[in-house]
Order: sequence, then structure tokens, then C-alpha cells
Amino acid sequence: MDFIDVIRALGEKVSRLKDTIQTEEATKNAFVMPFIAALGYDVFNPLEVIPEFVADLGIKKGEKVDYCIQKDGQPIIIVECKHWKEELNVHNSQLHRYFHVCSTRFGILTNGIIYRFYTDLEEPNKMDDKPFWEFNITEISDASVFELKKYQKNSFDVDQIVSAATELKYTREIKKIVGGEFSSPSEQFVRYFAKQIYAGVLTAKVMEQFSPMVKKSLNQYVSDQISDRLKSALSNEAEASKVERDPLPQPAEEAKGESKTEFTEQEQEAFFIVKSILRTKIDGKRIFHRDTLRYLNILLDNNNRKTICRLYLNASKKYLALLDEKGKENKIEIASIDDIYDYSDLLIHALLRFEQPAEAELT
Repeated sequence: MDFIDVIRALGEKVSRLKDTIQTEEATKNAFVMPFIAALGYDVFNPLEVIPEFVADLGIKKGEKVDYCIQKDGQPIIIVECKHWKEELNVHNSQLHRYFHVCSTRFGILTNGIIYRFYTDLEEPNKMDDKPFWEFNITEISDASVFELKKYQKNSFDVDQIVSAATELKYTREIKKIVGGEFSSPSEQFVRYFAKQIYAGVLTAKVMEQFSPMVKKSLNQYVSDQISDRLKSALSNEAEASKVERDPLPQPAEEAKGESKTEFTEQEQEAFFIVKSILRTKIDGKRIFHRDTLRYLNILLDNNNRKTICRLYLNASKKYLALLDEKGKENKIEIASIDDIYDYSDLLIHALLRFEQPAEAELT
């Protein structure tokens, strides 16, 4: 199974079995150890996963963290576990103490359902009070699975994770602030809008009048944005349906095999790489993929007449294929999907051929 399927299967298992799990030890065995194993670490190899890892605190000896994950003989993640019914907030300080005496940059506090990730962004070698990221494994999103892949044994990179952690931490905090203002606008927030549209003195009575109006306006704005996106999605769907009725000629074997294809983990990663390159020029929501038996199509506006590139990833040799104005393929062999970044200019040029022909000629 692909990584995303393994994680979702574990989430379903947790939902199904949690009511039968009566102890913290059972939580570790049934939920947490399979999670660590899903990341690619051998939970039965003491050189990779050390249970009851000793983390002595000064004169206080015998303190132990539930698991220490190692790579190349060095601790990389410590994991503190609690029973699935326990609230994690009250155990934050315990992980904080362990983190201080371990040489790792990352700590996980979990009850087998909620996973909270910590590091030392604010002060070196001192765990931040707040997690930079958390997720519920029974409700995990595709985006969270994509983020979680950074912690797999075969892709673990401290610098890459710390960089991502910084963005996750502050994005998370900003979203909380925005959510709070939407549900209950602060006086400062209301004043910011009121002073731009009200000519008089902002008395307490005026502010009281503006507060519900600001809240209503914010929520109405969000509703309008959702409505616009739904209209856009329906429009794209209608366009795609129209194209499907009059598709480009396609080899019979590919047309037949399209329904049997699987959007593999490797193809997903490659698609996100191409999307991240192209979103510097257009809205990422306009980038689509269609899988065939032989290759992955990357399309603009879900229109197969606007093929940006094709990715051949299912054989021993991998190729990035770009199409010229006549639809002829120009294949470029790549050693790994990361090599796609090396051809960012060509991908952008292919995009602009559909989006801004004049600009493409100058590129």
C-alpha cells in the first residue's frame, strides 16, 4: 500500500478499536507503535526505536521517555505517549523536560489519536511551549499526510523539517487569530475598518454599532468567495465534459487502460512539484492531472487540449515530456522526480504558451 493508504488504514483502526483500549500500554502497542512503523522505522530494532529511553534530569535519575527514534545512531525524535482518553495539554511540561536533556530537535506528544509535534524554533535546545503542528489520525487530510511524509525514515531531513515547521507554526497561529476575529471581532480589529469608512468620532456607541457589521461583512465575504469557487468548479467541470465529448486522438490501449490506472504516491509527489512550480504564475487550482496507463498528464484548466507536460514514472527509466505546438513529445530523462525542479523554466514556458502567448515568445 502507498503511505497515504497505510496512514488512513491506521486511522480507521484507531476509530474502530479505541473503545476496547483500556490502558496507556495498550494505546502504545495498538496505536503508537504501528504509527512509528508506518514511518518506516523498525519498532523491534533497538538501534532504531528505543522504548523507555532514559532521559535523566540533573539529580533526578531514571526519567524515561516512551520512545526515542534514532537514525544513524543519533536520536532524531522522542515520543511521549498517553492513554487515548487523556487530554494532552496537561502533559506538555513532561515532554518539555525530556526534550531539554535529549539531543533531538523534534518531540511528539500523542494519545494515539492526536499527534502534536514540537521543536525549538523560539530558543535553541528548549522546546517551544506550543506545538508547531498537530493532526487527528482519524480525520487526517491529504495535506497532513503529505507533510507527515517528511518524517519517514527514507526522507528524514532536519533542515527541511525545521524550515517547514517554521511556516506551519506561524501559519497555524495566524489562522487562530483570524478565526477569533471572524467569530468575535476585537475592538482594535473593528476600529481598523470603522476609521476608514466613518468620518465622525469613534465613540463607544459607534463602535458598538460597527462590531456586528464587521462580523457580518467578514462572514459574507467568505460566503461570496465559496460561492465564486463553486461557480468556477462547475464551469471547469462543464468545460471538461465538453472536452471529453470531443477528445484528442488517443491510442486505444491508453483509453482502455485509463480506468485501470492508479494515481501512485510517486505520481502524487511529481504532480505537487509541477504544481508548486506553476503556481508562481497562475492560481494552483487551475492545474489538474489525468492518469493514463503509460503516463500522467498535467493539464491547465482540466482541458486535455492544454497539456503542460506528461510524466512517465511507472517504468525503470523516468521521463518528463513536453509537447511542442504540433503536439509532438520531447522527452527528457530524469533520475528522480526531484529533477523536475531543474526544468522549471521549460514548464513555465509550456504554461505561458496557453496563458500568455506573447510572454512565452519572449521567454
